[in-house]
Order: sequence, then C-alpha cells, then structure tokens
Amino acid sequence: MRIVIFSNGSFKHAEMDRTRIQEDDLLVAADGGLHHCQALGMTPDLLVGDLDSVDKALIESLTNHGVEVREHPTRKDHTDLELALEVAIAQEPDEILILGGLGGRWDQTLANILLLSQARFQGPRIKLMDGPQQIELISAGQTLEISGAPGAVVSLIPIHGDAQGISTQGLEYELTNGTLKYGATRGVSNVLNKETARVSVSEGLLICIVIEPGFETTEA
Repeated sequence: MRIVIFSNGSFKHAEMDRTRIQEDDLLVAADGGLHHCQALGMTPDLLVGDLDSVDKALIESLTNHGVEVREHPTRKDHTDLELALEVAIAQEPDEILILGGLGGRWDQTLANILLLSQARFQGPRIKLMDGPQQIELISAGQTLEISGAPGAVVSLIPIHGDAQGISTQGLEYELTNGTLKYGATRGVSNVLNKETARVSVSEGLLICIVIEPGFETTEA
C-alpha cells in the first residue's frame, strides 16, 4: 500500500506531481495541503491537522462526502505534516510520498526533512517530492535503489555526524566503503550514469537528493 500526503508547502509542479499519483493510493491532506489535493481534482481520504488553513464550510462539506477529519488544537507540539505522518505510519504502508513538503519557509522545510530521521518513521520508504526534485533518507545498514534518467544529479549529504561505509554503484563518482564528513560538501552534485543506482551506508545517516536532468536552478 502507498500513501500520498499533501502538505501545505510549495506546489509549483502540479502537473508533474499529478502523474505520480496512482488510482489505489490512500490520500491524506495535512491541513492546507487539502488545497493542493483539490487543485489536482482529487478528494483526500483523510484530512488532519489544526485546520487553521481550511474554511469551516469546506470541512463540513468534506465530512458530508465521507472524508475522515481529524482536527487537532492550534496550540500543539507537532506540525501538521508530523501529525499526518503519524497517521500514515499507523496504516503500515510500503511507501509514503509527500507532496508540498518543501517551500519558502526554511524552518518548516528543514524540520520536514529531518522528520524522516525519527526512528518511529523508519520502515516504509518515504519520499519528499517537488516536481523534478526528490529527497529521502538512507539509514545505517540500508541500501537504497535510485531510479531516474541518466544525467540526473544525485547528492548525498550526511546529517548525523560522519557517514561511513558508503558504497555506490551507477554514479559517476563512486565510493567503495567510503566516508562522507558531516558538514563537508564532497557528496554534492554527483551524477546518475544509468537508469538505476545503488547507495548503501553502514554507519550514519544520509540525505539523498535526486534532481532530474534539465531542471534549471541557481547554484548556491
């Protein structure tokens, strides 16, 4: 089973993201992510959050059409996306796809990425996707298979100290039992040589970012 979570961040590549949604996906809207879901002409199976970004009349309409609504207090300890992830994990899916999880607010974006590192969210494959860019984490002892078009940019960034025992296949610059230092940029802007690549790590935690070829953006 796969769950798609709509968060309330950037949603600039709606048509590209639409193609990723499958007919049998379970759709979860995290508060204002509901509007992104509706922009694709879809209705979520579940709406969760403090719902401060959703009109009360719309909530009532969704309830009348069989949508499950889980409303939380505005003063809470978790973001709406974290609440949505908790609901999703409880369903024991094989994969979770998060759309609209990135955006202009750096605090929210960073928090959303780091959410994936929590032990309680380990298990299913979780991807944060924004059009031609996707983010997921690779934990110690895990091997991740990356699919994409040759020429895609692949960046591996350690976020919990040094990442060690890294081995890659299918990337232009390969590592064999290598180390990426925390805070260094050695793993940024590698390139996918084939349609699939494999990355494994024995110690540490890696952010893996894949950017499809042809996506124009400014380098920092």
